Amino acid sequence: MANYHRSKMLQSVEGIYRNGKIELLETPTDIEEAQVIVTFMPKIGLVNLQSRGINHEQAADLRMRLSRFAPDWELPDMDAYDAL
Repeated sequence: MANYHRSKMLQSVEGIYRNGKIELLETPTDIEEAQVIVTFMPKIGLVNLQSRGINHEQAADLRMRLSRFAPDWELPDMDAYDAL
């Protein structure tokens, strides 16, 4: 087994598992090589915003600001991005 540098802090990044491969949605910082643990999360369900440090007022503000993009997200052509 390779000799891995163990960081004092764990990093979590989101990704998508598809066709036997994991695609990271963001790049971890300051890591060239590391062991990983993959946790599969349910695709359907609510996101616990409080656990992510977002309170009710911030969530309402985010919903309001992002709502202006909804018409674009709901276009039939945007379905192509779901397969990425």
